[in-house]
Amino acid sequence: MDFTISAELDDLRRRIAAFVETEVLPLETDPASYDAHENIELGLLDRVRAKARAQGLWCLQLRPETGGLGAGRVGMAVCYEAMNRSIFGPAVFNSAAPDDGNMMVLEAIATPDQKQRWLQPIVEGKVRSAFVMTEPHPGGGSDPSMMMTRAERQADGSYRIYGHKWFITGAAEAAHFILIARTGEDARGGLTAFMFHRDQPGWKIVRRIGIMGPEEHGGHCEIAFDGLVIPPEDVLMGEGQGMKITQIRLGPARLTHCMRWLGLAKRCVEIANDYAATRQGFGVRLADRESVQLMLGGLAMNIEIGRLLVMKAAWELDRGNFARKEVSMAKIQAANTLHQAADVAIQINGARGYSKDTVLEWIYRYARQARIVDGADEVHRMVLSRALSGEGSDFWRWPVARD
Repeated sequence: MDFTISAELDDLRRRIAAFVETEVLPLETDPASYDAHENIELGLLDRVRAKARAQGLWCLQLRPETGGLGAGRVGMAVCYEAMNRSIFGPAVFNSAAPDDGNMMVLEAIATPDQKQRWLQPIVEGKVRSAFVMTEPHPGGGSDPSMMMTRAERQADGSYRIYGHKWFITGAAEAAHFILIARTGEDARGGLTAFMFHRDQPGWKIVRRIGIMGPEEHGGHCEIAFDGLVIPPEDVLMGEGQGMKITQIRLGPARLTHCMRWLGLAKRCVEIANDYAATRQGFGVRLADRESVQLMLGGLAMNIEIGRLLVMKAAWELDRGNFARKEVSMAKIQAANTLHQAADVAIQINGARGYSKDTVLEWIYRYARQARIVDGADEVHRMVLSRALSGEGSDFWRWPVARD
């Protein structure tokens, strides 16, 4: 593939980078910028979002007719890196999980009426959303076929929901929810996707689950359903299409995580490089020590490997493919590289890195979840092993242009 980008995309990347530099990065050093869960305070977020929107830096992942910039997956890979130079960046541009993935899947599969009701308020920043899939044991996690939450069809065509979900990102702040529940026993055709609003009765948040790292807005919640009624017009794509919808949503959403994580990894290198260039010990700058050079050089290489894997996956998605192998490889590489980047940067910064004088400790705690969310490393390695068993040497085939 051709790795050159258009002048228009480079201009967008530069404008995002400049906005992050001037409007977002300075907020990280002010304790008043943070809410109780170590994310950007919501009132402040709304004010910075208004500035980003006024500069035309809003929802670049969506098509123009939806209210976005139509950057495509490759363009997103370029720009998401730049926006996540700051820990606050993605939320400012309405490109943070889980809204990011929810908007993309609703844009792709919802009816016009459903888009108007459920998608547009998220696009406009009026509400937040959540994707309700993961269940505690023995329910579904990385394997949706194990799902136990059930949707019972009623005589009037509506559904009643009964079940239990947990680690639902953003649920405490969300108004719009995409729910995956069982409507049949078939392994692939037994799941259905529904929309519901937080004001509907028949469900509750049991608790906001405490985690070791900083949280997305709305945290990670445990949810119980006890008869939530969902009308037939709020079914997405029809009964039995839930597994297909998870596939449509999760692949691109996993990849956007990777794009953002690479931006944070580069930020870690930036902080480490700046400190190594000035800090001296025993008459030698840290930057001149071979051990430090080896750490930073290896980290730079791993970030670039991640970027190449992400870009290939983005290219495949833009061609209309699911890119399962490519997304799995990118997910493993980007998640582990982020964790390595935070660890190396803290090591080079010493006690300063371990303190709250930099964002490294924030990134380090956040980074550990990257190897778990949207499929653990081991799950994605299984995906790759199965692809290798089925494809043999074609696992590494080159796409061939057709006349």
